[in-house]
Amino acid sequence: MKKQSFIYGALVLLIASLFNRIIGFAYQMIVIRLIKPEGVGLFNMVYPLYVMVLVLSTMGIPLAISKLVAEEVANNNIRGAYRIFYICIFLLVSSGIIFTVGLYFAAPLLMEYYFPNPKVYYSFLALIPGVFVVSLCSAFRGFFQGLQQMTPTAITQVVEQIVRVSAGLAIAYLLLPKGVEYAAIGISLGVVGGEISGFLTMLFIFLRSRPAAHTGSVKFEPLNSSIKRIFNLGIPVTLTRFVSSALMSLDAVLIPQRLQAGGMTLHQATSEYGQFVGIAQTLLLTPGIVTAALATALIPAVSDAMAQNNIRLVQSRTSEAIRLTNIAAFPCIVLFLFIPGELCGLLFGYQQAGKSLAILSLGGLFLYFSQTTTGILQGMGEAIRPLKNLVIASSFKIIGIYYLTANAALGIIGTSWSLVAYCVIMACLNYKDLKKMIGFRMYFSSSVIKPFLAATAMAASVWIIKSGIYSLNNSLLFSTFVTVALGMLIYLLVLLLIGGVPPQDIDRLKKIFKRALSR
Repeated sequence: MKKQSFIYGALVLLIASLFNRIIGFAYQMIVIRLIKPEGVGLFNMVYPLYVMVLVLSTMGIPLAISKLVAEEVANNNIRGAYRIFYICIFLLVSSGIIFTVGLYFAAPLLMEYYFPNPKVYYSFLALIPGVFVVSLCSAFRGFFQGLQQMTPTAITQVVEQIVRVSAGLAIAYLLLPKGVEYAAIGISLGVVGGEISGFLTMLFIFLRSRPAAHTGSVKFEPLNSSIKRIFNLGIPVTLTRFVSSALMSLDAVLIPQRLQAGGMTLHQATSEYGQFVGIAQTLLLTPGIVTAALATALIPAVSDAMAQNNIRLVQSRTSEAIRLTNIAAFPCIVLFLFIPGELCGLLFGYQQAGKSLAILSLGGLFLYFSQTTTGILQGMGEAIRPLKNLVIASSFKIIGIYYLTANAALGIIGTSWSLVAYCVIMACLNYKDLKKMIGFRMYFSSSVIKPFLAATAMAASVWIIKSGIYSLNNSLLFSTFVTVALGMLIYLLVLLLIGGVPPQDIDRLKKIFKRALSR
């Protein structure tokens, strides 16, 4: 298999992420209507803890595989790359078994002392088998990403999403007559079913398409040195992701509790939390299809450049990633800020969630910047820096959630402002680290000013169109569609007119699409 370029790899992941996001959006819209915000809230109380256990089970090893395999391939040592891969497979299988069994026996204690709602018990149990499956599959993904082959990851993500959505909805529908807590079990089973199908697909691709192990030079380091390198990379990443997922899990417990402290019942708090995470945050993370693809493709691309001690290439790839992030982010932020209620009402049937979305949009650009720059820092082998920044930024968020959410006059709006503060602080700290590490400077003209000018034109047009068309037309669907379509069109036209998309980018995209179509 030939190494893919950074942009081509990011584009492959972007296309897969876009497909998954569209399916996920449709899924979320149906789920909200099927099991109501209370059911969504129940599932989202247990899912962050599940993610936290996945982080502990994988121990950052998939990213270590990606980085170390990329280094071995850069040195033309394919056998060394395979050796790293097989060592990591053994470590991940062992940890997967330990954490799966441990989580099963710990479930009753978690129900008694941790989860704020006893209805989540069976949803949590249904998720547990996924721990072992994800641990194993992550090794194969890390291997292919280290080869800078993003297509296998993209294919398995699509398969996982299709199975997750179809199985989750079918089981939730069948169990709904027993109550929303049983319907939430169907969502959990859909997650596990998707992960199993994704792993089987990845295994099939590996058996058919793995590179020949006999090519290149043969250089083996001592086993203890290899394990030390793996954990030196994996432990900081594990700490970063563990803290991140632990904070998500803390949010899932703390927000409903503080809403109750502000005067809501358990049912109201669960429903309000479900609207926040299931609607407002879901929409806010839409541009994540770009940042996630860039971050995944950046890790081996930056590692490759660092292995060659090519700081200029690192700077170039960093600037390119941030520019693409901002181009994708600005139009979404305009829509979230100017028609939040219309989007939430049309897509999910709960227009009131738009209040949270409008506030969250103010931190959107900083959030997407943080996601991309975290991938860059991890690719540089500096995963401890995003961890430090995460802890600092999250401390402000937790304080805000604790005090503002319990304020009866604010409620979930206080939670939204707390998240905005987190996004701003995290972005500033990441930028400071990049500037210190590689002398990175933001090219404001291409990365900020031109997208901002195009977004300003879009905002003005959306405001004018919204003021006119919503008063003349009674159809929310038609009015919102026209507003979004014309606004996006104006954004793209202005961006092209002011040179926000360089000619070389257009030529590169043409070549990538030609290459993709010829396969």
